[in-house]
Amino acid sequence: MTEVRLVLEEGVQAPSYESSGSAGADVRAHVDGPVVIQPGRSALIPTGIRMEIPSGYEIQVRPRSGLALKHSITVLNTPGTIDSDYRGEVGIVLINHSDRDFVVNDGDRIAQLVLARVEQALFTTAETLGSTSRGSGGFGSTGV
Repeated sequence: MTEVRLVLEEGVQAPSYESSGSAGADVRAHVDGPVVIQPGRSALIPTGIRMEIPSGYEIQVRPRSGLALKHSITVLNTPGTIDSDYRGEVGIVLINHSDRDFVVNDGDRIAQLVLARVEQALFTTAETLGSTSRGSGGFGSTGV
């Protein structure tokens, strides 16, 4: 296990794995009162959590499948990335794809956080690139 240090606002619960095989730890809303997300709209939901993510890692923010299936609520910038040098409060951008208002209450599980290793690339320029059978085909070029 890799340690991620947290600073929690008063009354905030740390992210938690809901089963022994969970890849993502559920994170909860930390709001003063109900937040209504209207159909087709998005909202930044605070969590009351600040993190110290080790260098060489990121935290990916992903939707919760139950919210997506039952309420058409998802994370807008999926997957979101929390960089290892960010120390501000974690906020989750939720969007309502349904045709009804969705209410976020304090303590609601709103997303999941996945710790992932990352490596920075060394981007270099070249005159040509190696060839492949796919070449420059994209956007559906490999079939349905």
